Amino acid sequence: MIRGHGGNIYALARRLGCRARDIIDMSSNVNPLGPMPEMMTRIQSHLEDMTALPEADSAGIIDAFARYHKVAPNVVLAGNGTTQLIYALPLALNLKTALILSPTYSDYQDACEMHGCRSVHLLSRAEADFQPDLDRLDAMAGEVGSVFVCNPNNPTGAILEKTVLEKIIRKHPGTCFIVDESYLPFVKAADDFSMIRSDLPNLAVLNSMSKIFRIPGLRIGFIKSSLDIIEKLQKFMLPWSVNSPAQVAVHYLMTENNKVDGFIHDTCRFLDGERKAFMDSFPHPSLIQWFDSPTSFLLGKLPTSVTAGCICDALAEQKILIRNCSNFIGLSDQYIRVSLKKPATNRLLSASLLELTEKMTLSQ
Repeated sequence: MIRGHGGNIYALARRLGCRARDIIDMSSNVNPLGPMPEMMTRIQSHLEDMTALPEADSAGIIDAFARYHKVAPNVVLAGNGTTQLIYALPLALNLKTALILSPTYSDYQDACEMHGCRSVHLLSRAEADFQPDLDRLDAMAGEVGSVFVCNPNNPTGAILEKTVLEKIIRKHPGTCFIVDESYLPFVKAADDFSMIRSDLPNLAVLNSMSKIFRIPGLRIGFIKSSLDIIEKLQKFMLPWSVNSPAQVAVHYLMTENNKVDGFIHDTCRFLDGERKAFMDSFPHPSLIQWFDSPTSFLLGKLPTSVTAGCICDALAEQKILIRNCSNFIGLSDQYIRVSLKKPATNRLLSASLLELTEKMTLSQ
């Protein structure tokens, strides 16, 4: 398991001797506008469902997901979050080597290591705004059994065009490309980037409910791929992987199309304004360099005299939790990630970051 995920409000609350609800969690990349009240009401009205087993194979929510995304249900699986699917893939596909576009979500590597799959990293650089070197990706893809791509990428926010990825995937039919679209719903015109309707036989697309709908505790994710890959993966899926409240939530989210689409549209519009306001509140790029992102989170590079650990510790004393990115392969202790929240909270964080960074810089 990765050494240090975001969202560990419980450990910080124990350390500070406060309640977890008192922590301002800006480390976990979830929707600041969610969850949808109507969805929560639907879950509450079905609490008695927990007295019976949920559907063992999640067929009902798979059908609902397939209808929403206009794909066939027999090429979709549901899991206990995309994490379950990520960890099952190397085993089910008997992967021996994996290329991981980095810096990125560390569970791709952890999943590979768990099942004896050797991983190599194609690192993107800050000087290139963390955009991957596509020529190197093309050259390396044919030398490995699989490629992991987070699109848009966590924690950098970099996003690749669908046509670019499709061209590379078609060129390497013997390599399985696993594209994680967990953060794509935060992007305007997400359908223009999504590969979920692609029929490429060597492509698997991950889709998360946790981020955009702010239900990470329910643990629900999906994978869409070719029938061959789905059949192999299905052999390693546990029954009852998706609990009853999660299945109720998905039934609501995948059938109330107009309400859900409106919610996602409002989220994207809100984040567009908050990203700009947050980045504009840092008048001196020499203090913190923010990398633009179409998502709910921003990656920041601190001055050389300031470390992420010091900043995170100081903010923690104010009961603000952000992500120390020093444990991402390809990043250093100069990098932090913040997940945007409501306007007042974002202003509080920007003011605190400015004050702390200036103070730490001057003290050197």
